[in-house]
Amino acid sequence: MSNKPIIIICGEPNSIFSEIIYKSFKKYNHRNPVVLIGSHKLLLAQFKKIGIRLGLNLVNYKNKKFFNLKKKTLNIIDINYKYSKPFEKISSKSNKYLSECFGKAFHILNNSKTKGLINGPISKKYFLKNKYQGVTEYISKKFNIRNYSMLIYNKKLSVSPITTHLPISKVSKKIDKKNIILKVLLISNFYKKYFSKKAKIGITGLNPHCENFFKISEETKVIYPAVKNLKIKKINIKGPFPADTIFLKQNIKKFDVVVGMYHDQVLAPLKALYNFNAINITLGLPFLRISPDHGPNFRMIGKNKSDPESLIDAIKFLDKTR
Repeated sequence: MSNKPIIIICGEPNSIFSEIIYKSFKKYNHRNPVVLIGSHKLLLAQFKKIGIRLGLNLVNYKNKKFFNLKKKTLNIIDINYKYSKPFEKISSKSNKYLSECFGKAFHILNNSKTKGLINGPISKKYFLKNKYQGVTEYISKKFNIRNYSMLIYNKKLSVSPITTHLPISKVSKKIDKKNIILKVLLISNFYKKYFSKKAKIGITGLNPHCENFFKISEETKVIYPAVKNLKIKKINIKGPFPADTIFLKQNIKKFDVVVGMYHDQVLAPLKALYNFNAINITLGLPFLRISPDHGPNFRMIGKNKSDPESLIDAIKFLDKTR
């Protein structure tokens, strides 16, 4: 059993996080200490509002050490947040609070050994304010990481988009041979490190049927050459395949990971197949970063009906990694 803690940023204060962290704690008996970073008073107020009885153990972190850390409870490092009621509308009011939560987590990750980082749901509209494409890009920028990859991980099938949170009109300009090679290498190395496995990777084209009848296609100029280079590097990769057929049952059973050219090209079919039974892992960081594969879900706030499975899967993954 490891004493290294799992760090969890509570995320958007007006979200379903308080509900799903409670359900996760009750359903899954974690082996490593879990340390939340967020508002102690707000979480307790939200627990009370939805009829939950659960205490939180206050922890201090000073001089690169945790004080009063316990294994069999939910620990929390308190970050002050002023609120008028337990559940409010999502707005920019929480931006300073979220920045402090991330800042505290980054300080710990830079100075102590941990199992990794999980962040609760974040509202991209308000917190990122169009400065970053997503939380993946925000964290990568904070650690000066240029080569990173988003892996939506599911035991049966994972997916990874070459471009992440981009408008469709900009996707083709951001696809290049080097980027594809670097991201696929990250995926392959991840499977070797954590699963001792040579991942079977399928890659999609960009255009319908992998064709473009008006000019030389991205498949010809970029994707085929990248695949050829990766095969030379002994990566188990095939493609490019048309995106409209690679997710058929007889095709996906051939792969561990499907790499696509843009976000919804691979995330939409994955969620159609497995709902939210997946976790978002950022590859390329100096630590493991995971988030549940869903947002704040403001329509469900305070209803105590949300599914915690994605957060449980995130905690389990870090709990069981070397």
